[in-house]
Amino acid sequence: MNNINILGIDYGIKRIGLAISVSGIISPLEVVQNNTKTIDQIKKIIKDYKIEKIYIGISEGKVADKTLEFVKHLETMINLPIETVEEAVSTIEADAIYVANKNKKSDYKRNIDSVAAAVILRRVID
Repeated sequence: MNNINILGIDYGIKRIGLAISVSGIISPLEVVQNNTKTIDQIKKIIKDYKIEKIYIGISEGKVADKTLEFVKHLETMINLPIETVEEAVSTIEADAIYVANKNKKSDYKRNIDSVAAAVILRRVID
């Protein structure tokens, strides 16, 4: 798995966190707003980083239903394998990583979803 480029997605109703794994090195990317431009932004990342596979975290409840709708829509828009990953506590893990790295509290909301996407990728790679 370390030899392919992977995109990790932490889906949220308002914001979507993105992270990549290139040659096994995981890096959080930007958080994008969940709107009509989201798919185009993801397509650009796929092209720029030569992504070969996508993993999307699935939580519970209503957000899980919305995430599955997003997955189905994304599958119609791109031609890559997409798998879902259980992500029950990825945001809690991301929060601990964020705090441990002494990142600015003012940047928390802007970055936490991408850190959660990186946590999802780490689970897949490990």
